[in-house]
Amino acid sequence: MGKSKFQEYLPDECYRKYSCRHCRAHLANHDELISKSFQGSQGKAYLFNAVLNVQCGKSEERWLLTGLHAVADIQCRSCKTVLGWKYEHAYESSQKYKEGKYIIELAHLVKENGWN
Repeated sequence: MGKSKFQEYLPDECYRKYSCRHCRAHLANHDELISKSFQGSQGKAYLFNAVLNVQCGKSEERWLLTGLHAVADIQCRSCKTVLGWKYEHAYESSQKYKEGKYIIELAHLVKENGWN
């Protein structure tokens, strides 16, 4: 996740891309997808290792389905839609793998190039 004010683009060689459903800003390469088995506040969500074109909000503690976590909401840098959150800290040892990872809700994702 870059700190640039300008929109970042995934390379053309990256055929399987996820973009913001609302403004089509690139959000993630399919190779960064860790799991499709997550639940967001609006339904299904994906866990990604790395994303781009997002801004993180302030970290706060939240009770999620898997316990207490410190998370920061993430929003699209282009259209400002809240997309999901970043796991800043997991308090349970079984959840530590989520630290530094990103949840993006399916309601805000679109697959570019029409791949399945």
